[in-house]
Amino acid sequence: MQLKPIAAGALVLATLLSALPAAAQNIAIVNGKPVPKARMETLLLQATRSGQAVTPEMEKQARDQLVLREIFAQEAEKRGIGGSREFRAQMELARQSLLIRELFEDHKRKNPITDAAAKAEYDKFKAQATGTEYRARHILVEQEAEAKALIAQIKGGASFEELAKKHSKDPGSGANGGDLDFAKPDSYVPEFGQAMVRLQKGQMTDAPVRSQFGWHIIRLDDTREAPFPAFADVKEQVKQRLEQLQVQAFQEEMRKRAKTDYKFDN
Repeated sequence: MQLKPIAAGALVLATLLSALPAAAQNIAIVNGKPVPKARMETLLLQATRSGQAVTPEMEKQARDQLVLREIFAQEAEKRGIGGSREFRAQMELARQSLLIRELFEDHKRKNPITDAAAKAEYDKFKAQATGTEYRARHILVEQEAEAKALIAQIKGGASFEELAKKHSKDPGSGANGGDLDFAKPDSYVPEFGQAMVRLQKGQMTDAPVRSQFGWHIIRLDDTREAPFPAFADVKEQVKQRLEQLQVQAFQEEMRKRAKTDYKFDN
């Protein structure tokens, strides 16, 4: 007779223990319905993909959000919102969006950008970006006669910088004594760039240079080789760019392969 209470207690204990693994897989139970931990893992994975660092505070916020979502979703279901035509249409769009996102992520996983490909792309851009940069100052005026008069003043000992501040019509550089900082010749209109590269350091144009903006007095202050970041510093950005180009090519390939009566503009 004494075995019955022991057996009953063992049965209760066994029932509780069997429920532990299931409970460990859930964040909470809302009105009898579990909120699976897998939802939180998916939510945190999305944050990781977007570049966010997962912290304990973020995990707490994710748990709070998922339990609230379950509460609100259950109420929406009670009210029949899930059966409406508008809801079903939005669900189909959401389903497609998730499928498409995972399609592109799958394509990237199966076609990783190698370091060699990234280095080749880096070298291509570096070849285009390097070259001589020029640091010039200029004074821009509307009339040739005024420009000639200013050149005469500068040759007579007047400060180029002060005259630029006082007379230049270029709002960007005038206040800085005509300083244009370092730039390549093709950054300027052709007349300006061609005149600038003919100067030596410290030299000023003897005659005003005409462009579509007016008359320029140009002085070359310095030159340097255009700086370019090291490959290690930009490798990840280069890989991201190549990934984007790769996905765009994948999209275009699927578009051309699809059989449809719809006509795209291009």
